Amino acid sequence: MKYSVIVRPEAEEDLKEAFSWYEDNRTGLGYDFILQVDAGINFIKRNPEIHPIEYKGTRKHLIKRFPYKIIYLVEKEKIIVLAVLHGKRSPDLLKNRIGSI
Repeated sequence: MKYSVIVRPEAEEDLKEAFSWYEDNRTGLGYDFILQVDAGINFIKRNPEIHPIEYKGTRKHLIKRFPYKIIYLVEKEKIIVLAVLHGKRSPDLLKNRIGSI
């Protein structure tokens, strides 16, 4: 089955912030981060149900090389990326985002 990926605006904002932080610390590192996120999303597209269901139906994919996770939902033929969060971020942030769906 082919899945389409929808990246919510909040997740895009997460990506911009992380990209800027990594790029400010070392030139090129922000691009490495984006490549790893892209690889993670492609993995999720191929195997959307490989990760166990967690809070309110969300699933979590850990990004290689960086302490970030992609939080997503699987609905029919759609993968909805809710957030790309640092592992140390408060889980309350995710609860607010799920409540706004």
